[in-house]
Amino acid sequence: MDLGLKGKTALVAASSRGLGKAVAIALAREGVLIAITARGEASLQATAEEIRQLTKSKVLAVPADVSMAADIETLMDRVLEEMGHVDILVNNAGGPRPGLFTDMSDEDWLHAVELNLMSTIRLTRRALPGMRARQWGRIINITSMSVKQPMPNLILSNTVRAGVVAMAKTLSSEMAAEGITVNNVCPGYTLTDRVRQLAESNAETEHTSIDTVMNRWRESIPAGRLGKPEELAVLVTFLASDSAAYITGTTVQVDGGFIRSLL
Repeated sequence: MDLGLKGKTALVAASSRGLGKAVAIALAREGVLIAITARGEASLQATAEEIRQLTKSKVLAVPADVSMAADIETLMDRVLEEMGHVDILVNNAGGPRPGLFTDMSDEDWLHAVELNLMSTIRLTRRALPGMRARQWGRIINITSMSVKQPMPNLILSNTVRAGVVAMAKTLSSEMAAEGITVNNVCPGYTLTDRVRQLAESNAETEHTSIDTVMNRWRESIPAGRLGKPEELAVLVTFLASDSAAYITGTTVQVDGGFIRSLL
């Protein structure tokens, strides 16, 4: 299926590995010109070269910490200078540290807000004017299934990512008549470094093994397994296309059936 994305431009945040990397590869395979960003320059450049070799697409790699306002400004200046505009913005960031309410200081809460909520707001703020000028744009936020079902030991993520969904739902209504869609995708338990770190944290809290935690998660998923980053990337790529032009303001989980709610 030709999704009609060839020649579009995309910025994918937190894309040197995991979900962001899978999304960048999937978009590049459709002929999208890609900008990727992450904190570690060495791994970022290695990922950029890997994407070039796999897809033959143009890839711009710009190191940045999206929890830092100044880094976002520098990132967007470079992307807009070299790519001209951003058609597709994929907001993504690593999650805040796990733990209980009583574990968290003001600094922990503020960092979570900067990392997951303010990064989305700031990147969207910079990309949106160009989308409005062209009357076409796709904003896709990678959040977590915790926005539909809060997860134990993840008080920061549960709280802050819900704010992303509320912002996106409101923005989607404001932008719908201008050809700009805003959607959220919610990974469930997926084979990423983040999920492995959460398994380690839960194992420590529960005084059990990582394998015990991972097996419990697998047993709780109707599909009987953890997801693959590429499976989430397929949905993001579709939402970025013209075929998804009438889909906006949605929050869709990719979780193997883990979430049991009706909506």
